[in-house]
Amino acid sequence: MSLRRLVAAALVPLALLASACGGGGSGESFDDDSLVIYSGRNKNLVGPLIDKLKTATGLDVQVRYGDSAELAAQILEEGADTRADVFFSQDAGALGALSKHKMLAPVSQDLLNRVPAKYRSSEGTWVGVSGRSRVIVYDPRTVAVPPKSVFELTDPKWKDKMGWAPTNASFQAFITTLRVVAGEDKAKQWIEGMKANDTKAYPNNVEILNAVDDGKLQLGLINHYYWYEKVAERGAGGVPSRLAYLPGGDPGALVNVAGVGTLKGTKHAEAAKKAMDYLLGTDAQKYFADTTKEYPLISGVPTAPGLPPFDSLKGPEVDLSKLDSLEQTIALLQNEGLL
Repeated sequence: MSLRRLVAAALVPLALLASACGGGGSGESFDDDSLVIYSGRNKNLVGPLIDKLKTATGLDVQVRYGDSAELAAQILEEGADTRADVFFSQDAGALGALSKHKMLAPVSQDLLNRVPAKYRSSEGTWVGVSGRSRVIVYDPRTVAVPPKSVFELTDPKWKDKMGWAPTNASFQAFITTLRVVAGEDKAKQWIEGMKANDTKAYPNNVEILNAVDDGKLQLGLINHYYWYEKVAERGAGGVPSRLAYLPGGDPGALVNVAGVGTLKGTKHAEAAKKAMDYLLGTDAQKYFADTTKEYPLISGVPTAPGLPPFDSLKGPEVDLSKLDSLEQTIALLQNEGLL
């Protein structure tokens, strides 16, 4: 079964195919002269950044927002007829899936060189624009000592106390990492252990974080920046939860990137490069640091106050370019009844 069909089968019941992506049959159209970005990043997070990009570059930009995996699948279905010029993904895995299917054009070396090699495609087909760490969010009112590994989460003592987001691209990238680092069997066993613990499914990281803060969960699996954004909005006193950064190369400590790539058949290659140049420039990198609380990837732009230094994060030793087996991850999650 194709990636498109796997993902569509998983997400249609959640109405993401129609409502989030505006895909197949939505009637959505784009101007011929516009640079079209398919964005797997949430509009609330990056919409203001896209507006800044338009102003700074003078480009006519139109955006289709949706889930990263679903948009990648849509591009594969559209093939050479896709209207996407740039794919802005929430994670490296969806970019890798397109790269594996030869859908992405080479990124110019001057853009690649702005980002450390570990945060860009080893084949030069995509480049990271912001970094993030997977973390465990926990409620210190009920959890004195948080787990030190995701493998501890299958302990029966956490039964009915955890949340995850199986339809989320970052979670799916984590599962891919688990498959790559620990093997298919151990990944399957972990998922089944989590299911046996009645882990509650949520649509996104924000709802998991809110559930922990509201005392509905004791633990949740999220990306770090959602917590820092909430603290920036409400103050530390207004956010009861805390974050546990996992040590020792644990798969649950994955350091992933949001990234961009240009579609191979684009008629707007120069405009696409201009947009990517902006995203890898100081203005956009400061936006990631200061507004979304992610890690900037170019040198000279400081991390937001309060975040652990980027080089202190101890994620697993995994080549982000190898997180391209999205089909297998989706199939695993489907077989386990999570999609």
